[in-house]
Amino acid sequence: MTREPTADERAESADAETFTRRRALAAGGAVALAGLAGCTALDVATGEPAEFTAGTATVADATLSESGYELNEVTDRTVSREFDVAGQTREVRVTNTVAEYDKAVELFGERYQAAVFAAVTTPQVQVLGQALNPIAEMSTRERAELILSRYENVGDLERGSEYTTTVLGADADVVVYAVEGEIAGTGTSTELELHIGEPIAAGDDFVLPLAAYPAAFSDGENVRQMMNGIEHEPASGGD
Repeated sequence: MTREPTADERAESADAETFTRRRALAAGGAVALAGLAGCTALDVATGEPAEFTAGTATVADATLSESGYELNEVTDRTVSREFDVAGQTREVRVTNTVAEYDKAVELFGERYQAAVFAAVTTPQVQVLGQALNPIAEMSTRERAELILSRYENVGDLERGSEYTTTVLGADADVVVYAVEGEIAGTGTSTELELHIGEPIAAGDDFVLPLAAYPAAFSDGENVRQMMNGIEHEPASGGD
């Protein structure tokens, strides 16, 4: 004969069912949240840092042969930023890719790898449906520092001319700056010319073109060619 459950047992069973349903609803909500905003939404909802990795932007070989630049290295650089999302502050970590090129110039009777061009690729960040662009949040000086690390004792930037050129099939605004700096190994300060482009959308990334060289070298036309010759490859195994 089957025994009827007591009042205490019925209450305990109801509590267990409620707990199970709440846990299932919470899990379902988290999955829905992740589905709405990509694999990083759950990280943000739980307070974990959201991480993104960029693809790679490089310059076509044909352009290199015309401009005289050569590939120096391709490196990954991770940057951490905090953003306010849905009333909460969350850490976002992005791994940028930097393809760096250089060219020897004759200066003070010697040849130095003093002309530098870089294509910086950073991921487009989506957190809880909000688009975040870490490069756009950077100041001009911060962008310039990505390439000025090749020089020493760099002074303050002076804004100069502007122009528009083509990067990855889109119009890119570029600002030219002048700055005093020292080419490593020379011990002598010289005026440098910087070309700081605006980031251009490329698939799931943004691509930022940068260049620096001694002003006396007048390499602006080659810099434009380098920008025009940028190609983009998306990150493999992305979310």
